[in-house]
Amino acid sequence: MKKNVLIIGAGGVAQVVAHKCAQANDVLGDLHIASRTRAKCDAIIASVHEKGAMKVPGRFEAHAVNAMDTSAVADLIRTTGAQIVINVGSAFVNMYVLDACIATGVAYMDTAIHEDPGKICETPPWYGNYEWKRREACEKAGVTAILGVGFDPGVVNAYARLAEEDYLDTIESIDIVDINAGSHGRWFATNFDPEINFREFTGTVYSWQGGKWQENRMFEVGRQWELPVVGRQKAYLTGHDEVHSLSARYPQADVRFWMGFGDHYINVFTVLKNLGLLSEQPVKTAEGQEVIPLKVVKAVLPDPASLAPDYTGKTCIGDVVKGVRDGKPAEVFIYNVADHKEAYEEVGSQGISYTAGVPPVAAAILIANGTWDVGRMANVEDLDPRPFINLLNRMGLPTRVKDVTGDRPVDFG
Repeated sequence: MKKNVLIIGAGGVAQVVAHKCAQANDVLGDLHIASRTRAKCDAIIASVHEKGAMKVPGRFEAHAVNAMDTSAVADLIRTTGAQIVINVGSAFVNMYVLDACIATGVAYMDTAIHEDPGKICETPPWYGNYEWKRREACEKAGVTAILGVGFDPGVVNAYARLAEEDYLDTIESIDIVDINAGSHGRWFATNFDPEINFREFTGTVYSWQGGKWQENRMFEVGRQWELPVVGRQKAYLTGHDEVHSLSARYPQADVRFWMGFGDHYINVFTVLKNLGLLSEQPVKTAEGQEVIPLKVVKAVLPDPASLAPDYTGKTCIGDVVKGVRDGKPAEVFIYNVADHKEAYEEVGSQGISYTAGVPPVAAAILIANGTWDVGRMANVEDLDPRPFINLLNRMGLPTRVKDVTGDRPVDFG
């Protein structure tokens, strides 16, 4: 069994991870959290103790580290004795942290594909540009590296695998639908790091259709979805991480990602983009000061973590999977509904952070007990989804399935 966890990052998702690790510290052992600013880590640990989240008395320590310094991360891994690293820092640090885990022989996981700060919307599949290049090194070192184990990517990948194994004989399409029907009460804000959020939507929208990559513009293709709990919602075809790995496993299927956006978000986004304020390229002010417009926008927007106290409403995220069952057309919707207020009351974060932060802790538990400790690099759809979904059911993210027979919980006992 592996024990002792090092969390990289100190944002809203890291707060959820910290609380959930504390709730399972009888299994996960000593806990550590590190970011460039130690004070943020101290605040998260304080929130864990305020909630009385530690299941058993144990160690939870804060550290400062530059996660883009592989040797510094490796040194911290050795110092803490961590055997599992949960990377929920910026997507810019993935490769550095992954390399540190390979060098030290410890398990690694993240919740998004690595990004190069100087590039936006690279040629797909993005995993092939970065993480997948370390597959051989992971296997040679016997390192378990689970990629994209948030909710989307992550849980939705497990849902696709579950549809393949339990509900359909042949998969013809996978439509991942992500709806946030909540309200944070601010005039405008993003639910996670504004820099990463905007970069995700300023480039080409890639989807996998007809056995090849299809290109669209952001907000070019939209459709209405009738969903449980949140009702009828408009969502737009959007490029997203999980499309890249799922298209490799299901090349015969169309794989698309749809995200809900309100008209107000689209209007503000469009104005910012047209003014050049979402550019990552530096410009000079009249006073000769060099600034990056996107970072200025990030600096003036609310910190996503600050949205949590006022957030109300629910999210609905899941997979609409179509194909053939017993020679007939069939469709299944596998999904989760999360509540912003409930998330805040439990861990002090809003529902978006909650859905992203619970799954990597479930994965850490499965690595700790050996179930998912596979000694190689894997995307979530490469692994048995059943123990993962069962854990999520108990940890606050229950799964339901809707098909022609009705709408019911998914539980494997």
